[in-house]
Amino acid sequence: MVKVRIENETKEEKFKRIAESRVNKILEQIAILRNCSNTQVYSYSESQVNRIFKALEEELRATKLAFHGNKKTRRGIRL
Repeated sequence: MVKVRIENETKEEKFKRIAESRVNKILEQIAILRNCSNTQVYSYSESQVNRIFKALEEELRATKLAFHGNKKTRRGIRL
């Protein structure tokens, strides 16, 4: 991982640069996860799908709360 430091960059500019990059990476990973829905290649239960989306929704909710001042610990998922 390469840390980029831009001289005289404001906090807002830094936020925009980093947040945009991170959001785009997350969106790419979600698109890759979508590939797991291919039933010709994978087999899964409704329960497993529900656990995946519950974990994603909880992490998204915790992240949204963090932007409003409420810090919450990170969780993972086990299928």
